[in-house]
Amino acid sequence: MMTSDPDHPPPLDASFRDDLRLAASQMTGAKRRAFQAAMTVKYCSGSARQAETIFGWSRQAVTLGLHERRTGIICLSAQPVVGGAPLWEEKHPEAAAILWELAEAHAQQDPTFRTTVAFTRLTAAEALKQLRARGVAEAPVVFKEDVAKIRLRLGCC
Repeated sequence: MMTSDPDHPPPLDASFRDDLRLAASQMTGAKRRAFQAAMTVKYCSGSARQAETIFGWSRQAVTLGLHERRTGIICLSAQPVVGGAPLWEEKHPEAAAILWELAEAHAQQDPTFRTTVAFTRLTAAEALKQLRARGVAEAPVVFKEDVAKIRLRLGCC
């Protein structure tokens, strides 16, 4: 029977390290930090620097996770509440409604009928042109790529 020595963690093969990286990448926030801290304690003798080297994780995140583990106090971020720019469709609801109408008017069923998903033949350039024709100022929508992203967020193909 093999005993675990905290000063000399077991060597990890590349596949196992990749699995741990993947597992951590699927989590966010406190859950990720708790996982990283647990793996750091188990495989890196509690060293955030070693975890950074071995797993490629942020040393600051691992350190915070170790502190959270030690104290039992979870740090919460205010970023979702106070940070980030509002989405275009939140700043310009009238233009978003017009864009939705345009996309609905140009939507069509998959010609093979293999899926129930409808798609639109409305290009971003045409959507911009029609938004301008309906009186939407040029300022709200700057790039064609923005229109495509907005259409996806609105769920109109």
